[in-house]
Amino acid sequence: MSFLHGLQAATRNRFLSGVTLLANWKQWNPPAGCSHPRGPPVGNGSRGFNTVRQCHSVTLLPGNFHFYRTLSNKKSRCFSNAQSQEMGVLTYKRTVWGDSFSRQGSRKVVGHPLTAPCPLSCPAVRAAQSFHTSPRGLAAPVPFLLLILKPVQKLLAIIVGRGIRKWWQALPPNKKELFKDSVKKNKWKLLLGLSASGLLFVVFYFTHLEVSPVTGRSKLLLLGKEHFRLLSDLEYKVWMEEFKNDMLPERDPRHLTVKEVVHHLTQCNQDVPGIPEINWVIHVVDSPDVNAFVLPNGQVFVFTGLLNSVTDTHQLSFLLGHEIAHAVLGHAAEKASLVHLLDFLGMIFLTMIWAVCPRDSLALLGQWIQSKLQEYMFDRPYSRTLEAEADKIGLQLAAKACVDVRASSVFWQQMEFSESLHGHPKLPEWLSTHPSHGNRAEHLDRLIPQAAGNLNSCVNHSYAFVIR
Repeated sequence: MSFLHGLQAATRNRFLSGVTLLANWKQWNPPAGCSHPRGPPVGNGSRGFNTVRQCHSVTLLPGNFHFYRTLSNKKSRCFSNAQSQEMGVLTYKRTVWGDSFSRQGSRKVVGHPLTAPCPLSCPAVRAAQSFHTSPRGLAAPVPFLLLILKPVQKLLAIIVGRGIRKWWQALPPNKKELFKDSVKKNKWKLLLGLSASGLLFVVFYFTHLEVSPVTGRSKLLLLGKEHFRLLSDLEYKVWMEEFKNDMLPERDPRHLTVKEVVHHLTQCNQDVPGIPEINWVIHVVDSPDVNAFVLPNGQVFVFTGLLNSVTDTHQLSFLLGHEIAHAVLGHAAEKASLVHLLDFLGMIFLTMIWAVCPRDSLALLGQWIQSKLQEYMFDRPYSRTLEAEADKIGLQLAAKACVDVRASSVFWQQMEFSESLHGHPKLPEWLSTHPSHGNRAEHLDRLIPQAAGNLNSCVNHSYAFVIR
């Protein structure tokens, strides 16, 4: 174990030197300019990711050509070129995840200059070499308003249901019989009223569906954009108050690295609906938690524990692309709308439970069963669906930014291996709000060939190189 800790300390120092280089990148390397030629609509009618961004000018630093050798022997390549036609030193890297040991070698490579649409800066390619993971998952926070409304709704349902039960128990037998006879006589009126209520609910549901311009998928939105923006600002103030003593300064190399990666991702995806309209602001929190999230108003929070867990900025770019996808797709508003709708329906069932159950103990048991059924049959599966969608769109965002998309699968393999290495028990996926690390890696492996199509514009097809 001391050997592993020694390697982690050495690679962490290498990460800090890499991010320092990235922080100084703009001093000698101006950003490349990008244009947006438009292409034909994709199958669902949206233009999402069908366009290719081209760069008018590219200035690259000399850098490395990395190989990812994962558990399935996959390889990933990142080319970099100086201002001459000589590419410099080709460094290959083979990583054995079992002992975190790397072997490096170098060969001379000569080739034609590379042209890439919005290439990732080479110091960014060399950054973040520390391997230190935690079993914590990447999770966005629950909207703040729901924390206030849910207890109030439940308390109201309990009071109403319990009041109905007490009222019924206090009725004399003759009045109970009269009430039952009245219900039988007016059963068609009651059925008509229930049918009308159900019809109004269906109309309400379908009139609050919106089609995502990125994915073409219909989603439920109960809150308007202005209202949700106000809630996002409120939530932002809450998080800033919580992390006010842990924020890294803006001149810190780690802050500058995250800022550069986010800027690169957003600039290379300006044609994606939602990205140009958001003002992306970076906050790096000095915390060992392996976490990152993006609020709907563009406030990006990244924890240093995540920076210590990624192997390089290809992995960091994918993870930030995943969080940006959450914001662009409006997953927070969609999840809040679904939870609010389920809570409303659950309030009706909760009222019925407390009205029908003869004792409070049975009502509490019924309430617990109802909440668990809602959580494991609706809330968590839907959350896993949104995570899978964010993985897909985040992978496409990263591919358009010329990030090695195979790094995404490698990261989750690392996380899975780290959990098994530290002896953390593997829980069934249906108990979690996120897909398991292994299933996530397999899902990304299936998406990588499609996302890699965007990489065709990153390297000139006529490029040829010779190893001397």
